[in-house]
Amino acid sequence: MPDTTPPPPLPLLPDLEVQADRLIGLGVPELAGLTADEVRSFAAQAAGEAGGSLLAVHPGALPASALAPLLRHAGQPGFVVADMPDVDLFAPTAVELPDGPLYLVDGVDRGDRMSNWSPDEALPALTSEGRTPLLLTEGMHWVLQTPDVLVRNHCFMTIASRLRKANGSWDARTPAIWISNGTGRDGRARRDAPKIGWCWWNNRHTWLGFASTTGRRPAA
Repeated sequence: MPDTTPPPPLPLLPDLEVQADRLIGLGVPELAGLTADEVRSFAAQAAGEAGGSLLAVHPGALPASALAPLLRHAGQPGFVVADMPDVDLFAPTAVELPDGPLYLVDGVDRGDRMSNWSPDEALPALTSEGRTPLLLTEGMHWVLQTPDVLVRNHCFMTIASRLRKANGSWDARTPAIWISNGTGRDGRARRDAPKIGWCWWNNRHTWLGFASTTGRRPAA
């Protein structure tokens, strides 16, 4: 039987200056070719006009494979599943990102109401609401800043990141972030770790919603 326990309220995002310090403490600026001062300056510039926004690094500067080990859940580091070695090739699709290595993501939501929907069903519904799905890297930044956004049986897909195959068609894999059970190729040592994996575009999962945003923008 599916778990019908309602999830706890979404945790609030820290202030942008706190988010900047979090990124700096994890060494994100160095990974993205930035300085700590650049990250702090961006956060300070945006702080006065961006309540509840997520500070994100452009995936072109910091890909998913570099972010994954920085994530934490129950003390466990994040990882990318073994059958997704091409995770960094899943690119922004049908969304426009601000220029520059840093930007803001507004109104993030986990999309719990869409659990047990397929990506093919969720995308038009989000579009009709004036929302766009999160990129994989944006979802990872969200978990990095508020690890409690990952709740067992209430995790999320990030369907704005897709992979175009050589023949022009879409790869049917769709990135998602959830919590490992420590089974199969994950290994027991990874139980409870943040897991970067994928699901099929037309499949439904009772434990995955669809993370989305009201918009992306640079600092004013």
